[in-house]
Amino acid sequence: MPLIARAAPGHRSAESALLAGVSIAHYTRLEQGNGDSVSDEVLAAIGAALRLEPDELAYLRRIARRPTPCAADASDVPAGLRYLLESFVMTPALVVGRYTQIVGWNRLAVAVFGDFPLLPDHRRTLSHLLFAEPHRRELHGAEWERVAREHVAHLRVLLGRFRGDPALAAHIDQLRELSTDFARLWAKHPVAQVRNRTYVLHHPIVGELALHGELVALPAAPSCFGLDLFAAEPGSLRPSVPYGSSRASESGSRVIHRASETA
Repeated sequence: MPLIARAAPGHRSAESALLAGVSIAHYTRLEQGNGDSVSDEVLAAIGAALRLEPDELAYLRRIARRPTPCAADASDVPAGLRYLLESFVMTPALVVGRYTQIVGWNRLAVAVFGDFPLLPDHRRTLSHLLFAEPHRRELHGAEWERVAREHVAHLRVLLGRFRGDPALAAHIDQLRELSTDFARLWAKHPVAQVRNRTYVLHHPIVGELALHGELVALPAAPSCFGLDLFAAEPGSLRPSVPYGSSRASESGSRVIHRASETA
């Protein structure tokens, strides 16, 4: 279990179990990824002994339990969510899946983030935009490293939440091969839930643009979709701001894209 190994470097299992005040049997089951019978109290004791941060403790609890199931063939954005996206005329909005695939967007998201509608389905992910698209580095400028680390830390949270999901595991393996930066950050085992955050973007049309982002989980969604919303300072962003090629603008004008594959 990488999180435990990172939190207690140099400790053997018996020493770490003693440090946490739990039996070696409980601790060994956790290391083997078989924690269904381990109580929340035991997990809390291990987290306290290893001085885990709240997000790291939540990650430990998730990987010690049975994973959240997702609909394997979910590709359509539900009608109600489509209508909601269409209503955000002053808010860039994305619908993202369990391995950060972008399955829906509105016109303003294309205006802000560029040509991502033109990417093949398997590369139309937030991860690929950060680690495989040069213009996204330019968009974030000096803050790219921080944004990339936060993204990798969130991916590890997703790995705990959807443990055993083959599409998510394949996505991470592909990025480790594709990007040395991703592999470097992944090897550090950061764990942190993405919540509200601020991006200072260097937009080619409007210049410096501060966006406040909120990732909203959709409860009880079998597709495991989430809604990523961005709000700019009042008056700093207009729905008509063009960005990217004309083909991307045409894709943006359709408001919603339904991915042909999410596996």
